[in-house]
Amino acid sequence: MSAARRTVLLGAILVLAGLAGAPALFAAETSPEAFLKSIYDRYIGDAKKALGVPLDSEKKIRRYFTPKLAALIIKDQREAAKRKEPPTLEGDPFVDAQEWQIAAVDIAVNRAAADKALATVNFMNFDKPTTLRLKLIQLKDGWKIDDILWSDGTLRALLAGK
Repeated sequence: MSAARRTVLLGAILVLAGLAGAPALFAAETSPEAFLKSIYDRYIGDAKKALGVPLDSEKKIRRYFTPKLAALIIKDQREAAKRKEPPTLEGDPFVDAQEWQIAAVDIAVNRAAADKALATVNFMNFDKPTTLRLKLIQLKDGWKIDDILWSDGTLRALLAGK
């Protein structure tokens, strides 16, 4: 077999292997419940092991938030870096805190339409009851968060300076 043929064959095998894993990756988050579970499972457990979802790259931010909300978060981070100051969003938006110790999370989703949902997330953080509501939209690449409603405001309003 020629080198060119081996290269093409190897490339085809790699593509097929990648596609074989893709359905499992996307199938895990075909519902808003599964999407939120994939987030909140990272917050449960011992504080040293429950690392949460760090929003430390534009790719990660775009993975979880709608394009407009992601743009606000990214803009906030860039502007803060230029000023050499912390961003407006200092805490973790998924738990409305900078630190957490969460044993369990209860997620309830109410679908407003096939591509929209409002989720209520309840948990105890350091023995403090916390309730968040998340507005979700299903886009071509999966479910995304369009806003997070905390007890004292919303993520979108915080970033918009309201």
